[in-house]
Amino acid sequence: MDTQEKELYQSILIVVAVVGIILLYFIITIIRYQRRSLKLHKEKIQAEIDTLEKERRRIASDLHDELGPLLSAVKLQINSLNTTDTEDEAVIGKSSTHLDSIIRKLREISNNLMPNTLIRKGLQKAITEFIDNNRNVYGLEIRFICEQDVHLNQYKEVNLYRIIQEILHNTIKHAQASLLIIKIVTEGNRLLLMTADNGKGFDYFTKVKDNPGLGLRNLQSRTEVMGGELTCHSEPGKGTTYTIEIPL
Repeated sequence: MDTQEKELYQSILIVVAVVGIILLYFIITIIRYQRRSLKLHKEKIQAEIDTLEKERRRIASDLHDELGPLLSAVKLQINSLNTTDTEDEAVIGKSSTHLDSIIRKLREISNNLMPNTLIRKGLQKAITEFIDNNRNVYGLEIRFICEQDVHLNQYKEVNLYRIIQEILHNTIKHAQASLLIIKIVTEGNRLLLMTADNGKGFDYFTKVKDNPGLGLRNLQSRTEVMGGELTCHSEPGKGTTYTIEIPL
């Protein structure tokens, strides 16, 4: 190889090295930008969820600590009225019954906003209680399967509880199903939440493309902030299944 060939070869190597360095710089910059964007996106979703949960706690506290006692006091005052008129007694009895229904519904709303069982006894007990409270209300058979003790931090337990709430509400509202199965298992360093219904199903890809809806976005957001993955499989006439994988 003569001198000119060596110089040409060295020049080519230098150009290739410079181009490689530039490409590497751009690749690293793009990766850093994507990671930063993903981090900011998760932080935004997390802030929205935190704000929502704080507002739910505040409303639940107001309902339980202020409105509940006020209604109980009104009921006590109504029941203390003395009358010998049959029609008045009937009105008082009916009003007292209505107040009992309002107070009971108020407790249900307060518990759905922030279930005390979730805070005191953990996720499994809270899910069981939630299912028991809704099992006979909507004509939907609900089976909950969890054969292992699940120990998570409260942050993940709240998110998983909200996800199950959302799936149940979606099933009741849209699926026209008679059966919903909810299963939680742990495999190694991950937790799997799986649900399946026998409802009418829907075209998942068309739904996501055209209008994902608030419920589906909530499921995706809560799964995402826990570092998990959400998979949904549904076809018209074949029901809907959700699989949510959460790292432990």
